[in-house]
Amino acid sequence: MDTADLLERCYPGRRAELKRDIFRKALCLFNEQGIEATTIEMIRAECDTSVGAIYHHFGNKEGLVAALFFTALDDQARLRDSYLADAQTTQAGVHALVHSYVDWVDSQPDWARFQYHARFAVTKGPFKDELATRNKARNKQLLTWLGAHGDELGDFPAELLLSLIIGQADSYCRAWLSGRVKGSPKAYRDMLAQAAWRSLCQ
Repeated sequence: MDTADLLERCYPGRRAELKRDIFRKALCLFNEQGIEATTIEMIRAECDTSVGAIYHHFGNKEGLVAALFFTALDDQARLRDSYLADAQTTQAGVHALVHSYVDWVDSQPDWARFQYHARFAVTKGPFKDELATRNKARNKQLLTWLGAHGDELGDFPAELLLSLIIGQADSYCRAWLSGRVKGSPKAYRDMLAQAAWRSLCQ
């Protein structure tokens, strides 16, 4: 899976071609130059379109950052839910959550890198309420699964469970994306999943 595949999944068809191009060029600039340093004019120049066309689709730079962030979260959740739907046991569900997280980051490093950098800006910016609404809808299947298996996952607060499951994988993925470690997260997906299960069952 690459950036083009992700955008085709999320915004298919010829009518969305310009939108996909803006997304692609903006993602590259945000990752290379930083979110603060990147301007709408820089994105316009890369896309060979008008500032008006960008504003038409996204409103402003904050809107574009949020749209990219929401796209990444939606695609990540789509993979997570497909893995979770195949899990027949609680342990398999925990493994599915870790595997889907690692596999998505491994296959979409540019999106994952942007996601980490943009999280603070979106959660504290003008789209924070929309993010909360989207998160609630996006995580409905996950929360249902956690609620149904909470008794089997140990005596932990519900709000802590996801951090216990994903935390070690998230830490390694961040180190890999920043270049601090070289081994692909996917190479360690089973070890990370087993570590998550052990952390819940001891």
